[in-house]
Amino acid sequence: MNIYLGETGLDATFQEPFEKTTKCKCGKKAKIMFVGQEWDEKKGKYICNLHETTGKKGGLWVHDACAVAVYLCPFCFEATAIVNQA
Repeated sequence: MNIYLGETGLDATFQEPFEKTTKCKCGKKAKIMFVGQEWDEKKGKYICNLHETTGKKGGLWVHDACAVAVYLCPFCFEATAIVNQA
Protein backbone atom coordinates (compact mmCIF):
# COMPACT_ATOMS: atom_id res chain seq x y z
CA MET A 1 0.00 0.00 0.00
CA ASN A 2 1.25 3.46 -0.86
CA ILE A 3 0.61 6.20 1.72
CA TYR A 4 0.29 9.85 0.67
CA LEU A 5 0.25 12.64 3.25
CA GLY A 6 -2.33 15.41 3.03
CA GLU A 7 -3.35 16.77 -0.34
CA THR A 8 -0.61 14.84 -2.18
CA GLY A 9 -2.93 11.80 -2.13
CA LEU A 10 -6.13 13.34 -3.45
CA ASP A 11 -5.52 11.79 -6.89
CA ALA A 12 -4.39 8.40 -5.47
CA THR A 13 -7.79 6.85 -6.11
CA PHE A 14 -9.47 4.35 -8.39
CA GLN A 15 -12.44 6.65 -9.02
CA GLU A 16 -12.96 10.42 -8.76
CA PRO A 17 -10.29 12.37 -6.85
CA PHE A 18 -10.84 12.66 -3.10
CA GLU A 19 -11.89 16.05 -1.71
CA LYS A 20 -9.68 18.19 0.58
CA THR A 21 -12.41 18.12 3.24
CA THR A 22 -15.45 16.00 4.05
CA LYS A 23 -18.37 16.45 6.39
CA CYS A 24 -17.73 15.06 9.86
CA LYS A 25 -20.50 13.37 11.86
CA CYS A 26 -20.42 16.42 14.20
CA GLY A 27 -21.47 18.56 11.22
CA LYS A 28 -18.19 20.45 10.76
CA LYS A 29 -15.54 19.94 8.05
CA ALA A 30 -12.86 17.28 8.53
CA LYS A 31 -9.51 17.84 6.77
CA ILE A 32 -7.55 15.28 4.76
CA MET A 33 -4.80 13.53 6.79
CA PHE A 34 -3.64 10.84 4.37
CA VAL A 35 -4.63 8.48 1.57
CA GLY A 36 -3.67 4.82 1.38
CA GLN A 37 -3.87 3.22 -2.06
CA GLU A 38 -3.32 -0.48 -2.68
CA TRP A 39 -1.15 -1.33 -5.63
CA ASP A 40 0.17 -4.59 -7.02
CA GLU A 41 3.76 -4.33 -5.73
CA LYS A 42 2.86 -7.09 -3.23
CA LYS A 43 0.58 -9.28 -5.34
CA GLY A 44 -2.11 -11.10 -3.41
CA LYS A 45 -1.86 -8.96 -0.26
CA TYR A 46 -5.01 -6.90 -0.55
CA ILE A 47 -7.67 -5.80 1.92
CA CYS A 48 -10.30 -7.55 -0.23
CA ASN A 49 -8.66 -10.87 0.69
CA LEU A 50 -9.19 -10.36 4.44
CA HIS A 51 -12.91 -11.23 4.39
CA GLU A 52 -15.45 -12.75 2.02
CA THR A 53 -18.15 -10.45 0.67
CA THR A 54 -21.66 -11.82 0.38
CA GLY A 55 -23.04 -8.73 -1.34
CA LYS A 56 -25.76 -8.56 1.32
CA LYS A 57 -26.18 -6.27 4.33
CA GLY A 58 -23.96 -7.51 7.15
CA GLY A 59 -21.64 -9.27 4.72
CA LEU A 60 -20.41 -6.37 2.59
CA TRP A 61 -16.69 -6.06 1.94
CA VAL A 62 -14.50 -4.59 -0.80
CA HIS A 63 -14.08 -6.90 -3.80
CA ASP A 64 -10.97 -5.34 -5.40
CA ALA A 65 -7.95 -3.15 -4.64
CA CYS A 66 -9.04 -0.09 -2.71
CA ALA A 67 -8.03 3.44 -1.83
CA VAL A 68 -8.88 4.98 1.54
CA ALA A 69 -8.87 8.69 2.36
CA VAL A 70 -8.70 9.43 6.09
CA TYR A 71 -9.85 12.80 7.38
CA LEU A 72 -9.58 14.35 10.85
CA CYS A 73 -12.01 16.88 12.32
CA PRO A 74 -10.25 19.76 14.09
CA PHE A 75 -13.38 20.40 16.18
CA CYS A 76 -14.25 16.98 17.67
CA PHE A 77 -10.98 15.16 16.80
CA GLU A 78 -12.85 12.23 15.17
CA ALA A 79 -11.57 10.46 12.05
CA THR A 80 -13.72 9.84 8.99
CA ALA A 81 -12.70 7.51 6.16
CA ILE A 82 -13.89 7.31 2.55
CA VAL A 83 -13.20 4.10 0.60
CA ASN A 84 -13.36 3.37 -3.11
CA GLN A 85 -12.18 0.42 -5.17
CA ALA A 86 -10.87 -0.42 -8.58
